[in-house]
Amino acid sequence: MSIPIISAIALDLGTTSIKAGLLGQDGVINNIVAQAAPQISVNGGLYESDALVYAETAERVLGECLVNAGSLPPLGVSSQRSSFLIWERATGQPLTPLISWQDNRGANSCIVLQDSERLVNKLTGLRLTPYYLAPKLRVVLLNNPDWRRKLEQGELLVGTLDTFLIWRWTGGKYHISDASMAARTILMDIRQQRWSPTLCELFGIPLSILPQIIPSTGLNLRLEQGLSLQASLGDQSAALIASIGDNCSEVLANLGTGGFVVRNLSEGNLAECSSTQGYLRTLVYQEKNQHTHFAIEGTLNSLAAALTSYPVGECRTEDLAMGDIFAIAEPSGLGAPYFRNDLGIRFSRPHEHLTQRQVACLLLEGIIFRVARILEDFHHQSAIKHVYLSGGLSELSYLQQGIAQCAPCDVYRMPQKDSSLQGAAMLAAGMASASCIESNEKKAKIIEVSKNASSLQNKYLHWKGWFDTLLDLS
Repeated sequence: MSIPIISAIALDLGTTSIKAGLLGQDGVINNIVAQAAPQISVNGGLYESDALVYAETAERVLGECLVNAGSLPPLGVSSQRSSFLIWERATGQPLTPLISWQDNRGANSCIVLQDSERLVNKLTGLRLTPYYLAPKLRVVLLNNPDWRRKLEQGELLVGTLDTFLIWRWTGGKYHISDASMAARTILMDIRQQRWSPTLCELFGIPLSILPQIIPSTGLNLRLEQGLSLQASLGDQSAALIASIGDNCSEVLANLGTGGFVVRNLSEGNLAECSSTQGYLRTLVYQEKNQHTHFAIEGTLNSLAAALTSYPVGECRTEDLAMGDIFAIAEPSGLGAPYFRNDLGIRFSRPHEHLTQRQVACLLLEGIIFRVARILEDFHHQSAIKHVYLSGGLSELSYLQQGIAQCAPCDVYRMPQKDSSLQGAAMLAAGMASASCIESNEKKAKIIEVSKNASSLQNKYLHWKGWFDTLLDLS
């Protein structure tokens, strides 16, 4: 039997799991090896895990996957964004835990600096929230002034997860981060694609301690394992590349732990965001020649947390539009474009008399309507041809059918579950995204809209009225 030709190997550094897989010449990821990421301890608003155990687990996963490769193919890495640590240059030992992107220790920074919200948004395309590195690192440095001094002297290093692992895997030669990861720190000017002295001063973070910003592709970095790192980028960026490539007429709606609805901007034109105020401007990735790809993004916060106590798997499509109660299903507050921390899980009327399954259906409807509203805004900007659903929650037929009934275009279910692996591998192999998109179009399953769609569409219209009133009066 012939040995398949491997085009690349990819490593996905997730929050709950770490995966590696091999990309064949047919563009399909196979031989996936996965292990649970180190458990995150939660203490109030602190979300921390063991950075060294995370690194060792990632190395073990990568090594097990390489056994099936038969050679040393180019490596692509996708990483959870905004999780970071501080470590000793001399020993490589972490000085802090791996501080998760979910960590809320930067909340006070956002309160103190709230008058600079508009400046942050203008330079970064993002909002001032504790999710990102800068608000958290500001607090860490304020609480540990000696660390700040040692960082400035080079005794300590700071960086996101990708920075730490690349430094570790190159024997300390490279202290770097690609443009897509740097863009989610809220310390980088996304138009200039370099660290902003203005933002560094605002957060009290010395620019000199930050890693060098590099492109996402064409890296050609030799690692101590013998591999050549060719691509490194954020996990969401990798998923977008694998799903819709650079296509500007298609939208990816990923529904998992949280949710995002994202669309590429033509030729990276940030000016296109002018008609969709409040949405995030995302730097997807930067090519070796410095050409940069941008996208516009709406977000839904903490969806899995809202649903965890309810039997969502029991919701059936015939339950859509049942009753006249409306809901919002984002326990940590509304995401982009609204950014309302005061509006979490909410119902339009008392719901104590409802069963657990009925409440689950209402929460899922809240997700459906939020996604539909984002799609409407994007479609108003310029026509959308297709919407692709991905992520664990998108496997629910209730969500699939509901979004298909309310969306302004055809909706498809993506066939590739490991899209972050796929995207990282494609960039590492130098594969054109068009070939992947063509493959997706052939494999994706269109969601046929049921005949009773008008009931949900009518409820969606009423939900929008309730939702808009809530935004104005709350």
